[in-house]
Amino acid sequence: MNTELKLTRFARYAWFVLAYNIVVIIWGVFLRASKSGDGCGQHWLTCHGEVIPSAPELKTVIEFSHRITSTLDGFIVIGLLVWAFLRWKSEKTDKNNLVLKTAMGCFIFVVVAGALGAGLVLTGNTAGNLTTARPFWMAGHLITTLALLTFLTLTAWFASGGKSFNFKVQPKILWLLGAAVFGILLICLSGSVAALSSMIFPSETLTEGFAKDFSASSNILLRLRVSHPILSISVGVYLIFLASWIKKTFAENFQVSRWANVLSVLVLIQFASGAITLLTLAPIVMQIVHLVLADAVWISFVLMAASVLAEQSAAENVSFTANTTENLI
Repeated sequence: MNTELKLTRFARYAWFVLAYNIVVIIWGVFLRASKSGDGCGQHWLTCHGEVIPSAPELKTVIEFSHRITSTLDGFIVIGLLVWAFLRWKSEKTDKNNLVLKTAMGCFIFVVVAGALGAGLVLTGNTAGNLTTARPFWMAGHLITTLALLTFLTLTAWFASGGKSFNFKVQPKILWLLGAAVFGILLICLSGSVAALSSMIFPSETLTEGFAKDFSASSNILLRLRVSHPILSISVGVYLIFLASWIKKTFAENFQVSRWANVLSVLVLIQFASGAITLLTLAPIVMQIVHLVLADAVWISFVLMAASVLAEQSAAENVSFTANTTENLI
């Protein structure tokens, strides 16, 4: 199957919305890494009690600009949902229904992400503040972001001609893909902990950082930080082997092979990025690169999984139809 995805105007817009959300995420990383999350104080929707800050310092500009880009994101996603409804409301097919459902998922999770961001500000879990609740706030925000990227990716996938799918496929496929989802989630959560601990408890040298990781007197976040490289290597190797197996199993499917290759390459690049980030004590630019690559790995995995499930769903339907015809005869 050597068919390419078809890009309609709506499909191009859907891919644009996905790209814009990555930009918003990048700015959010810079906001956190630069300790500018308290740039507007504990005020939301206002900034230091003002609609537009009148005498902003640098961190206020960073925080306020993040709010502007996030607000624009909300309107852009609303535009995606409205366009999807107007475009496909009268065409009742399985794929069109999936576009509408995934666009609705985009809207739901962009609202939830905004609410969690507001919650972080209002509860003071920003900049250098460390509370017992902050890791849980960040975990919730991270999971919501991954869900948002998933729905945005699938909306663009279906709109571009990607085949519809369901989860009534071989259990082995579901278990392998499910294990990958769980593993990636663990990596992201441990990465969130590592980033937070490195920001709150910075180290001057790599040796000092290792000493903190294994010191009994260190904060629990620091002692958990070592789990991130271990999980990253373990799950990364699993993803490479999974992509290789999937590529061989579905060798005739162009989409599956392409995204399996992309996933493998991105994981290898991410290994290098992680090593550089660790050795350079996580400067802001490397934190941004590392997170962008993590988002790219997740998106490529979603596209590979969608291609596999679509292929399997089609095969199951053919098998079911053949068996039904045989029974009728």
